[in-house]
Amino acid sequence: MGKIVTVLLADDQTLFREGLKDLLEDEKGIKVVGEAKTGPEAIDLVRRLKPDVVLMDIKIPEMDGISATKVIREKFPQTNVIILSSYEDEAHITEAVSAGANGYLSKMLPASELVNALKTFTSESVMIPQPIMNKLINGLRQGTSKDSPEALTNTEMKVMALLGRGKSNKEIAQELKCSVKTVKNHLNSIFNKLGVTNRTEAVVKAIEKGLISPENQ
Repeated sequence: MGKIVTVLLADDQTLFREGLKDLLEDEKGIKVVGEAKTGPEAIDLVRRLKPDVVLMDIKIPEMDGISATKVIREKFPQTNVIILSSYEDEAHITEAVSAGANGYLSKMLPASELVNALKTFTSESVMIPQPIMNKLINGLRQGTSKDSPEALTNTEMKVMALLGRGKSNKEIAQELKCSVKTVKNHLNSIFNKLGVTNRTEAVVKAIEKGLISPENQ
């Protein structure tokens, strides 16, 4: 039996949250371990329950979902946060990913796609569907800084493009016909050159510097 993905739901809309819980609890391989109605409650539950993934709404009381995401990703980096929101504008997407969110999904997503996304999601992934990725690219480019990072090699550029498409190390290795260890070495080099510490930060910085574009996707 594969690893069970533990999930915390953070949404103040009771009907939506309970419906989502019922949906996920019917699925093998997914276990809902907690529910939060506010940002501070979500942070406290992450501290106590250590879930694999938080499905976080943006508009929740006391502390909005983006602020709560930033705290969770800084204090509990082993927990991934996926924004699940009805907002799909550039500003919210950009703020969420810049805060450290590992993914951004629409509440309009079909239930089967959400379930599949959770089952296949790993800490190596950046879960951002293509239409939302394009908005993220546009949003981040509006604030692009002029300083340039150390140049990436052609192979590192290919790795970065695949990273921006949410590919795992194993999937990148398959595409480039190399070992997973080689991919990890490329990622370490990319992180050093971009001045980042994880995959999400790398994607954000690469978009800001124009290293990832819709054409790469």
